Amino acid sequence: MDIVCLDLEGVLVPEIWIAFAEETGIPELKRTTRDEPDYNKLMNYRLNILREHGLGLKEIQETISKIDPLPGAREFLDKLKEITQVIIISDTFSQFAGPLMKKLGYPTIFCNSLVVSENGEITDFKMRCEKSKYTTVKALQSCGFETIASGDSHNDLAMIEASKAGFLFRTTEEIKAEYPQIPAYETYDELLEAIKKVLA
Repeated sequence: MDIVCLDLEGVLVPEIWIAFAEETGIPELKRTTRDEPDYNKLMNYRLNILREHGLGLKEIQETISKIDPLPGAREFLDKLKEITQVIIISDTFSQFAGPLMKKLGYPTIFCNSLVVSENGEITDFKMRCEKSKYTTVKALQSCGFETIASGDSHNDLAMIEASKAGFLFRTTEEIKAEYPQIPAYETYDELLEAIKKVLA
């Protein structure tokens, strides 16, 4: 049985931290996993900036409430769910994902969680497991699933390479150049057709 594993930010919804950087006028928060492969390093960098500016979960959630899925994402996901099982595997956090999942029709998502103090300060983050995307596809494979994966960033490459088939979606020119062996697509129709060919 096949299961499609999709990244969330940059694939189905805009990058949350970029939206928040624009909302707050703090350009340093635009750094994402496209720029920094080490996720722990990236998150600690972000938490330090939030502390410096006195910003917490409430402010980020207010920005997220204004974010809509990327044009065509909901339709793509609906069509995909008609033909196969789909899981979103994301390095985002459950406190961020809720409103976005509603707008995407409540797909299944595996993500991480934030540690938030009573005053709303984000003090830490808890990863669901080590190398969460890679570990999750390997676990699914151990249950008898064949995985097909797609994402846009450095932290998606391990799950893409570990899967029966994998695709880059709306990624950077640098990542495309570094991984020329991975097919790269720009539209949902292209990605859907590529997945259908694997499923056929």
